[in-house]
Amino acid sequence: MVNDPVIALGLGAFALLLLVLPLSFWALSGGRQDRVSSLVRFLVAAANLCLTAQLVLRWWDSGHFPISNLYESLCFLAWGGTLTQLLVERTWPNPLVPAAATPLALGCVAFASFALPERLQEASPLVPALRSSWLVMHVSVIMLSYAALLVGSLLSVAVLFTERNEQLELRSSSIGSGGYRQAQLVASDGPGVMNLSSSSFRISEQLDSLSYRTITVGFLLLSVGLVSGAVWANEAWGSWWSWDPKETWALITWLVYAAYLHTRLIRGWQGRRPALLASAGLVVLAVCYIGVNLLGIGLHSYGWFFGSEA
Repeated sequence: MVNDPVIALGLGAFALLLLVLPLSFWALSGGRQDRVSSLVRFLVAAANLCLTAQLVLRWWDSGHFPISNLYESLCFLAWGGTLTQLLVERTWPNPLVPAAATPLALGCVAFASFALPERLQEASPLVPALRSSWLVMHVSVIMLSYAALLVGSLLSVAVLFTERNEQLELRSSSIGSGGYRQAQLVASDGPGVMNLSSSSFRISEQLDSLSYRTITVGFLLLSVGLVSGAVWANEAWGSWWSWDPKETWALITWLVYAAYLHTRLIRGWQGRRPALLASAGLVVLAVCYIGVNLLGIGLHSYGWFFGSEA
């Protein structure tokens, strides 16, 4: 199977990501942080290019969007995870980001390359229900939402372990990413004068801000994916919603992240409480994505782990 260029590209991405993880922690320890961080970003970008080439090649060989089985789905999720990670690092180039986010892509590629049997790594024809123009729209949006939500949740987990003795505050940024305006009342002979001075986010606050923004994007994509899935389900099965296990867990995931956004936007939760909720969302999303597929039950199980046995 190593002679298969699709599998070889996946192994290449795995090797690159395997280098990224220790280098990220080395940069965190203070070892030539600027140079190592640049190398880490280069390796993540190279892994993303390997995954891009892999998906395009599988698409070319199979003649359909590469999402017909669990192997292709995991590789697509790894591609979305590395892309999200690169975009977050572009906003805040800190080694904490790859240290927290790289395990997602690394775990996906490792599971796809080494845990799945060879017959499940091969391209398979689409079942009739998947031969629809909705395939690219629905599945790609859902997978990208998973990637954004997982990366955002992993950043929230990092918040829980960063600067644990410091109090986190929810502050809006008005001078770009990484800074905010702080108002101070200055006493004088006349009326009090309000001055604005610029301050910087602490590391934990920056992580919290990036996690919040990433999860917001993922939540919006998940909402679009659920709506498109309902439309597609009505066309394919004649029902907008059938309480299939995958649909049910997707709704639970949506509700968990909706609660996360509600606590931040409406209730004004600050600090690590919303990070705990996002960390819980990580577990729920893992069950929604991989747990339901491994069980092989419901309308969404075909073409995945047990698809070749159906």
